[in-house]
Amino acid sequence: MADGAGLDAQTIHARLLRDKSLQLTFGAPPKPPHFDEPEWLKALGRWLGGLIKLIEPFALELFWICAGLAVATILFLILRDVLGVRFIRRRKAVVRHAPVDWRPETWKARALLEDADRLAAQGRFDEATRLLLTRSIEDIDLKRPRLVGPALTARDIAALEDLPPAARAAFRPIAEAVERSLFGGRALDSDTFARCRSDYEAFALPPVWA
Repeated sequence: MADGAGLDAQTIHARLLRDKSLQLTFGAPPKPPHFDEPEWLKALGRWLGGLIKLIEPFALELFWICAGLAVATILFLILRDVLGVRFIRRRKAVVRHAPVDWRPETWKARALLEDADRLAAQGRFDEATRLLLTRSIEDIDLKRPRLVGPALTARDIAALEDLPPAARAAFRPIAEAVERSLFGGRALDSDTFARCRSDYEAFALPPVWA
């Protein structure tokens, strides 16, 4: 028979009481350390309590006032952004349609034609045509420094809406001829140069820009 079998409850309880490995009595739990609030914290609590009591009768009104101010602030920010965008667009439109005298000075245009003619007289039609194109782009950049970006091709420049239509139409054949020469490997002849020269005159000299 196993140890403790057949013993009554009183005997088992007495045996448990004699077992020193068991803790059967417990003392009172230790008290938590006392925390002394600083005076400034007590004063702040009293002030906040008085403030709450003061505004408590008007809490609902204050809530709606704060909510109205928040809505008004949001509407102000939205309207400011919308009106600001419209104002910027309007300013851009005014600047875009402002009249600009794009014509290069006549003496400069004629001096360029003389330089191109000298190259053409030597049979250097590709260089002469590229000179016309380069100076045409310089004329545009002089009038509108930020219009011609570094990534724009000659065709892109010819398609710029800010150029007058007649000048844009005259600039495009020059750009196409230079592209054929540089990227197509097709040397330009005297007839092509003559057409480009005539196109530059249309681009640079007063009749087209009137």
